[in-house]
Amino acid sequence: MKKLFTLLFAAALTVSLALPVFAQDSSSQSASSDQSMSSGKKEKKAKKAKKEKKSKSDTAAPASTPQQ
Repeated sequence: MKKLFTLLFAAALTVSLALPVFAQDSSSQSASSDQSMSSGKKEKKAKKAKKEKKSKSDTAAPASTPQQ
């Protein structure tokens, strides 16, 4: 039973360490299409800038509290 647990643990550890390597390999293959990547990056940067601008405008105008 102890050997079975050790074998299972070793297999799980091997798979968990190998998955990021495969993910990194597939992302480098998809990076070869520069046009699609550059347009995607531009869209992400635009969204990020818009979000930051919105969050700055929200913090710049604090909510007024009613005074009595």
